[in-house]
Amino acid sequence: MDRRTFNRRLLAGGAVAAASLPVAPLVSSAAGAGADAAAAGGPVRTAPAGGEVKHLRLYAEKLPDGQLGYGLEKGAATVPGPLIELNEGDTLHVAFENTVDVPVSLHVHGLDYEITDDGTRHTRSDVEPGGTRTYTWRTHAPGRREDGTWRAGSAGYWHYHDHVVGTEHGTGGIRKGLYGPVIVRRKGDVLPDRTHTIVFNDMLINNRPAHGGPDFEATTGDRVEFVMITHGEYYHTFHLHGHRWADNRTGLLTGPDDPSRVIDNKIVGPADSFGFQVIAGEGVGAGAWMYHCHVQSHSDMGMVGLFLVKKPDGTIPGHEPHDHGGHGSHG
Repeated sequence: MDRRTFNRRLLAGGAVAAASLPVAPLVSSAAGAGADAAAAGGPVRTAPAGGEVKHLRLYAEKLPDGQLGYGLEKGAATVPGPLIELNEGDTLHVAFENTVDVPVSLHVHGLDYEITDDGTRHTRSDVEPGGTRTYTWRTHAPGRREDGTWRAGSAGYWHYHDHVVGTEHGTGGIRKGLYGPVIVRRKGDVLPDRTHTIVFNDMLINNRPAHGGPDFEATTGDRVEFVMITHGEYYHTFHLHGHRWADNRTGLLTGPDDPSRVIDNKIVGPADSFGFQVIAGEGVGAGAWMYHCHVQSHSDMGMVGLFLVKKPDGTIPGHEPHDHGGHGSHG
C-alpha cells in the first residue's frame, strides 16, 4: 500500500491499516522498515503546517517468541512498534486495544496530554486485558508565553512505551518490546525518503539476538532518517560509520553559520531519543556501513548492525550477507 492510500484510510476515521513501509505524516510500520519517496537528488520535500485532528487504532499483542509488541491491526504487532508522525499543532486520538492477558498502557514522551492520558497505573490510565481506551496526544508550535518567556514547540524525535507490565514503571513491558518511535515535525522541516528506527534495549538492538541487529537498506543519494532510542539499564554510545549529522533537533545544519556540532557518535542513556538524516553514501560511496554501540564490550557482545548502501545497480561493494562484524571481525 502506498503512502497516500494508507494515510487516507487513517484520516477517514481511524481505520485500522497495516503496511510494511513507513507512511507520513501519521503512522508507519516500524521494526526498522523504511519507505521510499522522492529521491534525495530531486526537489527537497518539506513538512506542512500542522493543526489537524487525526485518529489511529493501535493494539498490544503477544508475539510468538515470548515478546510483546504494538501493531496497527490484530496479528501485525512489531518490535519496535509503528512509527507515529505528526506535525506541530496536530492532535492525535489513539484508540488502543489490549489483547494480552495483563494490563498494558501507552505512555508518550515529548507530547502534551491530560493526566488521564498518562498511561500509568497510579492515574488509572492503563488498559485491562481485553479492554480499550482512547489516549489523546497534542502537539504545539513554539511561541511566547504570557510572561514573555519562550516556550519550545513539540517538534523532535520522541517515543512511546508501556508503563505497567511487570512493574508500575513498565519494566517488563519495555524489556519484552512494548515501545515505538514518535516524530513531530515543524513546518518546513526536510522530509526523508525513508525512516528507520534503532532501539538499544539493554544489550540488544530492537530486541533481536546478539550479532543479529537489523540491517537497513538504501541507495546512494537517498535521504535516510534514523530515529535512535535507548531503553533498559545501560548507557551506550551510538556510532554510524562513514556518515555524520548535526547534534541538534533535526540532525541537519540550517546553513554555513549554524553552530551545531557535527558528530558521528552520541552518548545515550535509558529513555533518551534523538534523530537525524544523512544522504546515503555522501562523500564515501556505497558499502556495508556498520552502526553499533561504541562501548567496546557492548559491541563485542553483539550490539551491531549494518547500513547497506547500494549502488544504483543494486550491488554493495565487498558485502558478504550476514556479516555484522562479530566473532572477531573488525568493527
